[in-house]
Amino acid sequence: MNIWAIQILNGISYGMLLFLLAAGLTLTFGLMKIINLTHGSYFLLGGYVGLSVERLTGSFLLALVAGSAAVGILAVLTQRFLLNRFLKDEMAQILITFGLLFLFGDLALWAWGGSTQTIPKPSLLAGSIPMGGLTFPVYRLAVVAVGVITALFLWWFQEGTRIGAMVRAAVDDAEIAQTLGVNVPLLMTGVFAVGAMLAAAAGVLGGPVLGLFPGADFDVLLLAFVVVVVGGLGSLGGAFVGALVVGLLDTFTRVFFPEFSYFAIFAPMAIILMVRPGGLVQR
Repeated sequence: MNIWAIQILNGISYGMLLFLLAAGLTLTFGLMKIINLTHGSYFLLGGYVGLSVERLTGSFLLALVAGSAAVGILAVLTQRFLLNRFLKDEMAQILITFGLLFLFGDLALWAWGGSTQTIPKPSLLAGSIPMGGLTFPVYRLAVVAVGVITALFLWWFQEGTRIGAMVRAAVDDAEIAQTLGVNVPLLMTGVFAVGAMLAAAAGVLGGPVLGLFPGADFDVLLLAFVVVVVGGLGSLGGAFVGALVVGLLDTFTRVFFPEFSYFAIFAPMAIILMVRPGGLVQR
């Protein structure tokens, strides 16, 4: 019984990391209609920048802030000077972001090397706590709390604030929103940057658990797209549900049926697309 409880908690904590990653992707892919294959690079680069800052300062919080800020600046430059020219050209978006995925991956390999590296856990979250006859790492519980708080904040921001209303209006009809005085280009750049910063934050938070290594950008990008498709394009609630489903499935299959780990993720996705093409939670 204990091993099941442990794996459920592991799956939930992994799902929260996937939610932070997929929340950013659903903002850019689901809302802005930008196919951003560089999203996995934002995860990896954010983690690496966080690793370097943590080594210099010893502060995990500074590492989280620095990783998110650095990737946010990179995302603004990418969106303003590259993707902004091809807002309705999906093939150009795919080619540009796919090229950047390889470029950033090679730059990360050159700067940080090819070995797997981990970010040390903050000392306050380094231990374990007893939970009904079993112990579980405090850090993983903290990741769950961060994911839930982020989900609630994003939901409130999107549904309960004026800026969130402007974002929804710009997505539904950019021309009308611009006529009403909304600075649509600036707003879309901000949304794109927030999505990238969420991916970078996931990279820093996942550093102590998953590690950072060449190829992690491809792995997380694949899982993020699965989460977005399963949950529903453009739906933060769908991203939350999809992340939990994928996190639990991936955790259990890697432990009990490792040879079927990819099948256990893509088979349910195919079934959901056949039964409910808009995803589990449609926007």
